[in-house]
Parts: sequence; C-alpha cells; structure tokens
Amino acid sequence: MAATLAILALVVSLAALALSVRTATGARRSSGDDLPADAAGLRREVAALRAEAVGALRHLAVVRYDAFDEMGGRLSWSLALLDDAGDGVVLTSIRGRNEARTYAKSVAGWQSEQELSPEEAEAVAHARMARS
Repeated sequence: MAATLAILALVVSLAALALSVRTATGARRSSGDDLPADAAGLRREVAALRAEAVGALRHLAVVRYDAFDEMGGRLSWSLALLDDAGDGVVLTSIRGRNEARTYAKSVAGWQSEQELSPEEAEAVAHARMARS
C-alpha cells in the first residue's frame, strides 16, 4: 500500500509540475502594482485569469471498490484528474491479496482511447459533474 501511495504521489507531483511549467511559460505574473485601475481593465484581467484556469485540473473524483471477492475494505480505487475540457488522466490502483497494480490512462474530451473499466468510467462521470 505504501508503494502504491508513493507512486500516486509521484504521478500527481509530475502532473502538477508539468501544469505549473505550462502555466509559468504562458502566464502573466501580477504583483498587484500592475493591476488596471478602471473597470474595463479589471474585466480584461478577470477574463485572462479565467482563460488560464481552463487548463487547471479542477474536476476530480475518486471511486473506491473491492476489485476481488477475497479482499475487503474497498482498497482498490480509480482517481480522475481532469480540466474543464475533460482532458487529463485516470489513475487506478487495484489491490490484491499479495500485490497492488497501478495504471494510468489518458483522457481527452471526457473519453479515453483505452477502454475504461466501469469504475474508471464512473470516476470520469463523477468528475464531469463536479463543480469547481
């Protein structure tokens, strides 16, 4: 279980790093001194911030389940991490009696080219309904 959590932490950290690099290269830094003083300027600033937030992973959902009959405690899980366009990743950890396996499937437009398990599809559906 500790190894699975470590792998999950690594994957999420790498995704956050990639997102922050993408944002840092295209984003404007605002110190507060350069904010517009007029309402029209503030509206443009808010619109720019909203446009930047579109790529943020804001639709998240976790589905926990028992992957095998002999296991209890719903130790397996699928986690959907998606942006407003439905692009992102579904991470799945399937816990067995003696091992755990972790999978990552890319998602674009709320769908994956790889076949999603029922639990992964459920995580994507819940993430899509999630309000940010």
